[in-house]
Amino acid sequence: MMNGFTLRLQLPANKHDMPEVRTVRPKKPSALIKPSLLLEVASHTAMGVAVGLAFAFLVTHITALGIATLINYSPVPDAAMLMFVGTCAITFGIGATLTGLAVTLTEDPDTTRR
Repeated sequence: MMNGFTLRLQLPANKHDMPEVRTVRPKKPSALIKPSLLLEVASHTAMGVAVGLAFAFLVTHITALGIATLINYSPVPDAAMLMFVGTCAITFGIGATLTGLAVTLTEDPDTTRR
């Protein structure tokens, strides 16, 4: 099999003619993006955003790190806090999405029982 096509040998009715070789498409459709893949990627994204929000919460509430103090001394503390929390959430979300996509695409479909 090459590139998803198979070769089929068809013998003619007359024995003196040369046999004809035709390419035949596989019977099952191959979807590049499956709904289950999209659901797994979306769940990894949601988990990453949740972990990013938890990380931002913990980091701003641990006084020894001093991040809350830096945010409070900024000219616009509300915008600085929103930017920090958003950056953490987006960064963790993108990281979890890419990691989940890599794991999902490289796992062997024979070993998964779904």
